[in-house]
Amino acid sequence: MLAYRYILTPDDNGTFLVTFPDIPEAVAVGEDEASAGIEAADGLICALEGYFADRREVPLPSGNDGRQVVVLPALETAKVLLLNEMLAQNVKKAEMARRLDVHMPQIDRLLDLRHNTKIDFLEKAAGKLGKRLNISFS
Repeated sequence: MLAYRYILTPDDNGTFLVTFPDIPEAVAVGEDEASAGIEAADGLICALEGYFADRREVPLPSGNDGRQVVVLPALETAKVLLLNEMLAQNVKKAEMARRLDVHMPQIDRLLDLRHNTKIDFLEKAAGKLGKRLNISFS
């Protein structure tokens, strides 16, 4: 799963600003370190949604060196990797719908980070790009 490192910066009003070196659009604020960590996850997802909306490649984490991280759940990780692969192969949503033999709303949901897509549909989408979805326990 993708783990994005974040930095906490104390603000002059007693709150903490959360920023992500790999995703500069992602920011959040928390009243304390614990709440900042919780808000970090939502700030990251909101920023990633912007990448999806703009059909831009999502930068992958550069490493976390033991600091604070937001770990994307498996489903969101798979969707980020799927989007990046579609962009790398220049496969548009309409082409993916054709390959999967589905209607466009299903592709919109497939590329929606907040939609609970079935894993077998993601696996099928990966296959249509010549890739395999790998899952492991660690």
